[in-house]
Amino acid sequence: MVFGLFFSSKLTNFVEVIEILNIMKKINILAVFFISICALQAQNTQTEKPVEPMVVPEMASFGDQISDENALNASEISEKYAAMSVSDTVRTKFSAKVIEVCQSKGCWMKLELKDGKETMVRFKDYSFFMPKDLKGKEVIVNGLAFVEEMSVDDQRHYAEDAGKSKTEIAKISKPKRSFGFEADGVLIKQ
Repeated sequence: MVFGLFFSSKLTNFVEVIEILNIMKKINILAVFFISICALQAQNTQTEKPVEPMVVPEMASFGDQISDENALNASEISEKYAAMSVSDTVRTKFSAKVIEVCQSKGCWMKLELKDGKETMVRFKDYSFFMPKDLKGKEVIVNGLAFVEEMSVDDQRHYAEDAGKSKTEIAKISKPKRSFGFEADGVLIKQ
């Protein structure tokens, strides 16, 4: 009947034409709806594999999941720092002992390197913090090592965070070359 309407030479009745057009309109709406649903279902054909958490025995993890494999020791990272100039960066992972932690909220820590040197570790985008009682524990950090010229204001700020006395803070009077590290993941040996 629908095809006959368009191919016939005579129109029978205006009301019949309107009814047929309404039926065709409903069929078109259903067809568009059906095609849309099929297209949406066809887009998500891959099944997601569940992400298995990395289990590192006897280690607490902070930030991105990292492993302890291929971590440099304090002597090896000290040699890398010695070869770097101000503003150089190196992506690396190393293990060292914590000598100080921010007592305000755990937003930084200092790690012991070879020959009494240290590196200041901050955390990428402040997305995680360390427990304040880490002093003396061994950690593994992953991220970017860099050498910077630390301003007097920054040195005083970190000294204040560490709970240093006002006289110790006042003694800071000149910028110093320091080793820095931006960690995206940290493992704490238990």
